[in-house]
Amino acid sequence: MTRTESGFRKIEMDREDMLALTRRMTVKRTSITRIAGAYIDPDGFIDGTFNTRFLKLSGSDRARNLEIAKTIPFAETNRNLKRWVIPPASRGKESLWQLLMGARSSGLENDALLDIFYEMIAEKYSSDHEYGIFLFHDRYDIPVKASDHERLGESEQMFEYLICAVCPVTGDYEAGKPECGFLFPSYAEGGALVNCIDIYQADEMHPHRELEEMLLGDMQLREG
Repeated sequence: MTRTESGFRKIEMDREDMLALTRRMTVKRTSITRIAGAYIDPDGFIDGTFNTRFLKLSGSDRARNLEIAKTIPFAETNRNLKRWVIPPASRGKESLWQLLMGARSSGLENDALLDIFYEMIAEKYSSDHEYGIFLFHDRYDIPVKASDHERLGESEQMFEYLICAVCPVTGDYEAGKPECGFLFPSYAEGGALVNCIDIYQADEMHPHRELEEMLLGDMQLREG
């Protein structure tokens, strides 16, 4: 575990944990239940929103959106994808952490919470082009394994989580590769780390700090 100059704690990640999630992100094996999101114009105004059951998408749309979702956990761990402890001060009443916990428990079916989230991103995200906010809800049945990592039988635990990806979009709402995003809560082999979040930055040299500040608190993040 390391600490930044601003006091935020960063935890080293195990790539195998992320691979356990991404191995199932195929059209045939996916357990993603829902996809929701919003389109934001260059001036920061919301152009429109969507929210639907993932299995209602066509096969091609599922494949395309799975590639977006998979980008976040499949990214290079401890470099493009980093794990942070959310400070206690950022986990209180009416915090973004509380909002994400609610969105997770509702399976993305609470549009009022999602609208607040989109507005928060639109207000602070720095972009000179149109972009989309894509949210995915998934439930992963954690397999029971022996000490040699061989699977023993049916799962006894479930990891419920959200993936968020922020992607540039063209005029016809065709999404490009994610610029940044996150996985919440963090996952370790034992289950959910509800006070941690995995934040993705496509360009680690020029990250979207505004996303990190939203998720961790309104203090400037600097690598220690």
